[in-house]
Amino acid sequence: MTTLTDFSLDAFSLAGRRALVTGGNTGLGQAFTVALARAGADVFVPSLLDDDGDTERLVTDCGRRYAWTHADLTAAGEPERVVRQCIDELGGVDVVVNSAGVCVTADVTEFDRAQWDPMVAVNLTAAFELARHAGAEMAHGGGGKIVNIASLFSFLGGRTSPAYAATKAGIVGFTKAYCDELAEHGVQVNAIAPGYFATAITAATRADDHANERIVEHIPAGRWGDPADLMGAVVFLASSASDYVNGHVLVVDGGYLVR
Repeated sequence: MTTLTDFSLDAFSLAGRRALVTGGNTGLGQAFTVALARAGADVFVPSLLDDDGDTERLVTDCGRRYAWTHADLTAAGEPERVVRQCIDELGGVDVVVNSAGVCVTADVTEFDRAQWDPMVAVNLTAAFELARHAGAEMAHGGGGKIVNIASLFSFLGGRTSPAYAATKAGIVGFTKAYCDELAEHGVQVNAIAPGYFATAITAATRADDHANERIVEHIPAGRWGDPADLMGAVVFLASSASDYVNGHVLVVDGGYLVR
């Protein structure tokens, strides 16, 4: 049994870990990538978006290895190929962060399968497939960490985006289901639910004075989140400090849900 005096801040270190972060070269995904690297992990990033070299610089400046591949995770066989490439390039996979996601909006009466299907494929099915293949490797290898990126809309109605709300609620469900089966193999499966963050995706909303004011007034912290506000959360859930945290959804929202 671990005693109280055994605890060390080294529990938060990711030295020697190999992390795979989907969509990890832009937006919140980039913050996750850099956080893991700063904590000591080597990082592999599969992304549909081209890599401009900025994320690689941020990672290698930490003295960590960085690898990137162009990947459409909705294509048949791609999630398994990505996991295998991560193992080939970094020597294994200890941490997975399912960060890639898309959001299309339209009035609910006009939201059809042409919008629904691609969002389900990217936000939910791709995350499931990647976790399935990586989780099997972790279970056979003695453990690991899977961190799925949920949303406030895992808990709230998704006005003008029913598919986004449905997929993010699904992320929470599959996080708990995976926890229930993988915990006995030393694999912790958790989720982070970000609130409203200042990224390129939210630029138009923040530029709209009425919309911006409405959102900020609902946040007890009184401001939009900065991507750096998520870095501690992902390091905690990826590290040994969270070894007894399983099936949890960590909300990082400045208090939005309490108001």
